[in-house]
Amino acid sequence: MPAKTAVITGSTKGIGFGLAKQFVMRGHSVVVSGRSQASADKAAAELQAFATQGAKAYGVACDVGDLKQVEALWAKAKEHLGRVDIWINNAGAINTMRPIGDLDPADILAVPRTNLIGTMFCCQTVLNGMNAQEAVNGVKGALYNFEGFGSDGAKSEGMSIYGASKYGLTYFTKSLIKETKDGPVRVGFLSPGMVTTEMLLKAKHDVSPERWARMKWLYRILANDVDTVTAWLVENVLANNKHGAHIAWLTRGKAMYRFFKALVIKPKPLPELEAA
Repeated sequence: MPAKTAVITGSTKGIGFGLAKQFVMRGHSVVVSGRSQASADKAAAELQAFATQGAKAYGVACDVGDLKQVEALWAKAKEHLGRVDIWINNAGAINTMRPIGDLDPADILAVPRTNLIGTMFCCQTVLNGMNAQEAVNGVKGALYNFEGFGSDGAKSEGMSIYGASKYGLTYFTKSLIKETKDGPVRVGFLSPGMVTTEMLLKAKHDVSPERWARMKWLYRILANDVDTVTAWLVENVLANNKHGAHIAWLTRGKAMYRFFKALVIKPKPLPELEAA
């Protein structure tokens, strides 16, 4: 496969860093971003150790909730990479897992600002930028938005702000897919399911010990480590040739199978989960 270039927002740690790692391991250059230049540079340096076939990793600071910074990220990515074949909107924020009445107003503003408004800013900037690129095999680029808890309408105590942002993002992305169906840029969804990242595991400090015990039981059944999930996602992103693709790791059928299996075979503890 010819080398591709990719930009991943929110990629100095967690799933975003895992995606970037999988790209460079396969010989594809990446731009990673975080809120500070120091964190982006550190991530890029760490990624370079995994790079093969001449792949490069570059770090660019970006707060996706600031349109000017998003536009600068696009410009610097073009400068580093020449063109952008794949853009993944992974940057996300999650509120403290408490009822809305107990939340700091800053949480109520920060979560949709990153998850929804930030993704909208990125989509607008990237679509305009990709449409100005030369087409390769009739395609000018691919853009993916991340699903998360609430995308399907699921609800849980303490997740109202985060869930609402992801539910809104699903509507936005479906509309965007329809708007761009006759264009040269592919738009789609990525859905990682439950992944043992810092964002997932921070709930331990937000909920009662009893609720955390129930959550740990669920995570043992459904969650996977970052490398397992991101390797699968990247392989499918690179292979995708469909507009409106929904690339989902944890499907409903897979989740049901895992629950049935857990009735017979006790799930193994996840190292990340036990260390949380």
